[in-house]
Amino acid sequence: MPYILKEWKVLPHGKLTQIDDGLLTVTGDIRMPLVDFVRRMTVARLADGRLVVYSAIALDEDEMQALDDFGSMAFLVVPGDHHRRDVGVWKTRYPDIQVIAPPGARDKVQEVVAVDADHGAFEDPEVDLVTVPGTDGHEAALVIRRTAGTTIVVNDLIANMAKPGGFGGWLLARMGYAGDAPQIPAFAKRKLIDDADALAVQLRQWADDPRLVRVLPSHGSPIESDPAGTLRRLAGSLAATS
Repeated sequence: MPYILKEWKVLPHGKLTQIDDGLLTVTGDIRMPLVDFVRRMTVARLADGRLVVYSAIALDEDEMQALDDFGSMAFLVVPGDHHRRDVGVWKTRYPDIQVIAPPGARDKVQEVVAVDADHGAFEDPEVDLVTVPGTDGHEAALVIRRTAGTTIVVNDLIANMAKPGGFGGWLLARMGYAGDAPQIPAFAKRKLIDDADALAVQLRQWADDPRLVRVLPSHGSPIESDPAGTLRRLAGSLAATS
């Protein structure tokens, strides 16, 4: 099992940023032997003030207080097998929060914490949790609709990290996490995607949303410059290799 927090431990992270109405995000670093690996948490507020936390990160107390002021903790989405590091300490801090994991990741997540559901029942037409087709149930995405447009939050399917220097940067690029444009990491192609055609269909469906304004990956910067074109290009790359 990858390293799982047993107590609240804060690693370097930025400030919570509001990128749309009722939508916060923050990035932090996981220190690895050769490079810092960027990860993202996204928090969506439902119409009734409850919060959906996607890919939780243990933040410092000032930022956690800002979250508590933002709304009431209701749903903790563990979007994939490899995003379990902080889920146990979050559940300890918020014992009433409902833990959701996609069906393919449920067994792995339950090694750390009990899973309440494998789908979202948010009772809010503006926020949907999607088990992504073509991932054998191992990837959950969040679709958030606001007045300004639609945001799609993905986990390990798409990376958009700037390439740092040195051997660490070379390694991230080799793994498909860092580069000049968003891409599907090699890890996802080998371990996550079981039906490239089905995933390509989903990417194109998201791209066809005329109100799409951004894609938020767990690893890397927001994709806000032609997100639809990016999704179509990635779908094409899948079709070419399926």
